[in-house]
Amino acid sequence: MAITSYPFDAQVVTETQFSQMFREFQDSGVATSYGASGFNVTAGSGMNVNVAAGLAFLRGHMVQSTATEAVAIPAAGTAVRVDRVILRLDPSLNSIVLAVKQGTSGSSTPAALTQTDTGIFEIGLATVTVNASVTSIVSGDITSTRPFVGHRVGVWGTNTRPTSPRYGQLGFNNWTTSWEFWNGSAWTPLLSTVDWTNLSGKPSTFPPSAHSHKWADITDAPSSLPPASHTHDWTQVTNKPTTFAPTAHKHAWTDLTGVPSTFAPSSHSHSWSSITSKPSTFTPSSHSHSSYLESGDTIAWANGTKRVHNDSVSGSGTYYAVWVQGDGTFARNTSSRRFKQNIRDIDIDPDAVLSLRPRIYDRRPKEEGGEYLRDEFGLIAEEVAETLPEIVQYDEEGRIDALRYDLLGVALLSVVQDQAERIERLEQLVRDMSR
Repeated sequence: MAITSYPFDAQVVTETQFSQMFREFQDSGVATSYGASGFNVTAGSGMNVNVAAGLAFLRGHMVQSTATEAVAIPAAGTAVRVDRVILRLDPSLNSIVLAVKQGTSGSSTPAALTQTDTGIFEIGLATVTVNASVTSIVSGDITSTRPFVGHRVGVWGTNTRPTSPRYGQLGFNNWTTSWEFWNGSAWTPLLSTVDWTNLSGKPSTFPPSAHSHKWADITDAPSSLPPASHTHDWTQVTNKPTTFAPTAHKHAWTDLTGVPSTFAPSSHSHSWSSITSKPSTFTPSSHSHSSYLESGDTIAWANGTKRVHNDSVSGSGTYYAVWVQGDGTFARNTSSRRFKQNIRDIDIDPDAVLSLRPRIYDRRPKEEGGEYLRDEFGLIAEEVAETLPEIVQYDEEGRIDALRYDLLGVALLSVVQDQAERIERLEQLVRDMSR
């Protein structure tokens, strides 16, 4: 008995050998998802049908069409017949082509497919019913019969199951919407139908166990149940509230007990809108203002601060840089070690700082129709985020919003330090060369 193995380098491998090898990898059929357009047959003009572009396998050989092809159906006769649109493999011609197999006149059975192991091999794409004496094919005359492949578990219809299936081959039958396998002689549902009559070992009777029924499931139940005079103990009431929230109500002053005879005023405030008989205008008098504003004030700002621009330093005599919170309140910018933890070094690439691009732009107005602030210059936060994201600020929705310009000077230290190291190395190089 001869043993043959292939393919190997410097070895002649025949078409038949390649075909035998590739058919083990893929069944014959259209290589696409079930119901997709690959090699789909639709009505064209007159007696022509259109076959969409697609990719298919036939007995280990592959065919690919990259454009829609028009295929002519033979002229109608005096009786109905059923033709097939097919893909035909002909090894003697080294080709796979689209073709039409004409059915028998007067028969509703389509022409049979030729499927040999070494010669002609055909797969059906669609059946076309050619009615008597017609001059055109319509969509209702065409029934798709394409088998679909592309995976070892197939998807097919009852009339497009694989030919010569192997024992245990599994697939989904789209006609019956069920999984089935080949048992060696027939296609068998993967899950068998079970009914009460073919169950074994079932009990002949079922003694009732403790259970309950919904009122809606009870038949002949009375439509109403008039209550009889009775009482319930509070502990027997279910789903009662643990507390009883009072509802809106009033009490006459005379009904209240323990009320004081007089009411001494306590420290309190009133909103301006609640004050009655207030003057419409105020004549200014000699007065002064406190040097400080209370925390949380949201009065209009003057020159970027909530204090007027010419206020002098008082108290400790110390100025602070401030941050503005999202709600408009201020917080001083502290830098002492006692306000910080987890202190560690950071490496900032000098090239990242030097790559920043100063830009000039017009700032959008606050309101529709307002004036633009022209020719403002600065940096663009989205551009800075690409090279120096450490100074970029984001809003509550995660969008890029602003830049920490106060940190730009810190980042510039890396540039200065880098340049200082370069200068020192160059000076040392000059000293070494002058010796």
